[in-house]
Amino acid sequence: MQTFNAIPLFGNLTPSQLDSIGAHAALQVVEKGGVILHQGEVANSCFVIVAGQVKVYMSDEADPTREVILKTLGPGDFFGELPMFDQGPRNASVAAMDRVHLQVLSYTAFQRAIEKSPDIARGVMATLAARLRHADRKIGALALTDITSRVSRTLLELAIMSNGRRVVGSPFTQQDLADMVGASREMVNRTLKDLAGEGYIDVQRKMITILNDRLSASL
Repeated sequence: MQTFNAIPLFGNLTPSQLDSIGAHAALQVVEKGGVILHQGEVANSCFVIVAGQVKVYMSDEADPTREVILKTLGPGDFFGELPMFDQGPRNASVAAMDRVHLQVLSYTAFQRAIEKSPDIARGVMATLAARLRHADRKIGALALTDITSRVSRTLLELAIMSNGRRVVGSPFTQQDLADMVGASREMVNRTLKDLAGEGYIDVQRKMITILNDRLSASL
């Protein structure tokens, strides 16, 4: 199946293996803001992103409006696979940051794919290891660094090249940035204004441009 062939995790599969996976997959389209997975729910499938961006987040049980974004994922990434290994509930929620196209795979189909191709298992383990390292860094940053350092680090992680400049724009908002660094939107807004005043960034309504490579010096 062409869709899966374009995804690095399945890149080494033969056409027949790809067809076998595709026969057990279903395409799902989720509009911006739609919740794909709910924290704590029973799981029986995992998801591969074909197009769009999602956020993986945890909510405060006492105040569901309060969120901490653990990570964001884009085309070629997968999520929801962890309960396949420990039979536990979902440990986080996932929502669409813009219009998202997904391939949904049952755990049975995913396990069959792993059995047929050890490369998939190695890819999954490498991804899980990278996410664990990212989580460790995030916990350390939240505990040990100030708000300016956290905002600067997150901007550098999110930035993409556009017309020769590094920018952070749609689908990320200042509220998303606040949820990523564990601070209020107001505090993040003040920090962005300070960084802009020092010439590190330019803040527009829907885009932040990194003007100075020395932004990393604020970490």
